[in-house]
Amino acid sequence: MITEEQIGEVLKKWQDILRLRDWEIKPVLVTRNWRKSGDVKIDRDNHMAAVMIHDSTDPAHLEEVVVHELLHLKLYGMDQLLEETVNILFGPDDSDPKKEFAMNTFFLELESTVEDLTKALLTANGRQTDFWFKRVDRQIEEELRSREVASE
Repeated sequence: MITEEQIGEVLKKWQDILRLRDWEIKPVLVTRNWRKSGDVKIDRDNHMAAVMIHDSTDPAHLEEVVVHELLHLKLYGMDQLLEETVNILFGPDDSDPKKEFAMNTFFLELESTVEDLTKALLTANGRQTDFWFKRVDRQIEEELRSREVASE
């Protein structure tokens, strides 16, 4: 099990590497039931953020999750600009299929880019271990579960 102190150590290291020194970033260990391994909450005006990590996160992948969340912080301005652009172009109706397509595509590209950058940075920093296949593992589990239901 990981601790908030471990999260803080990894945060400190990567905050410097990612040139986020002017941000106050606090580690938050999530101990309740939560569907995510990590998340970041951002107050851009005050340069404050909280990196939330679930306590079930494999310690071998803590650095990967923290870097991933810090990259979301690093890209936050662009993220908000693109979201606002989609909202201006398509209006407030979230059920509009065109807006839904634009937002889904944007979020998929954002996550894919953050994942690629995370892996590249960790590799460039000497990471030798395998990366976490959590999303792929979840897809495999869902696929096998749906086949079990279909065969019953």
